[in-house]
Amino acid sequence: MSQNRNQISRVTRSKESAKTSYDRMSQWYDLIAGSSEWKFVEVGLGILEAANGEKILDIGHGTGKSILALAQSVGKSGYVYGLDISEGMHSIASDRVEKAGLSNNVDLRVGDAAKLPFEDGFFDAVFSSFTLELFDTPEIPLVLEECRRVLSSEGRLVIVSMAKKSRQSIAVKMYEWAHEVMPNYADCRPIYVTESLAEAGFQVIEQKEMQMWGLPVDAVFAKK
Repeated sequence: MSQNRNQISRVTRSKESAKTSYDRMSQWYDLIAGSSEWKFVEVGLGILEAANGEKILDIGHGTGKSILALAQSVGKSGYVYGLDISEGMHSIASDRVEKAGLSNNVDLRVGDAAKLPFEDGFFDAVFSSFTLELFDTPEIPLVLEECRRVLSSEGRLVIVSMAKKSRQSIAVKMYEWAHEVMPNYADCRPIYVTESLAEAGFQVIEQKEMQMWGLPVDAVFAKK
């Protein structure tokens, strides 16, 4: 696994730069990327199977579409927390939650997933889509360790992410090249999703392999 990690492109831009970038694009994100990503997010939400009364954390909630879906699934007796590094995304998502009449069951915060502001064992489930691959390689285990910490003993985790495979297509090679030379535009890159979860101590239950524009996308369901 360590050898695999060395093959993953590094993230060179700072978190402050990432925050500024997502603040700037928050008003347009659903038009730029949200529509193409949503069908994969829905697959992840489907295998998570959020249930009535649960407490769920959405890491990297973006404009809040997944927050709404989770809040509707957990019902009035449940609660959904969201965390995003971008103030702009937080503002868009907060407005969306308020308009949907779900503010009483949703708590959105601005923060870093490598340092989750929640107690140990607090959540029944953690969900994250197109976010883990934004972290630099050494931070991915830290984020997953934080996910384990805040999950209950029977907690579950679903990650939806661009995925690195042993065989790389031309599309992947071109994307990784773009990530190397234009990190502020191609800001994420494929990572070893299933392997990273297993190495972090999660029991991988299910993996769904998909493609977006020729790039592999995995939705991985795991338990603590």
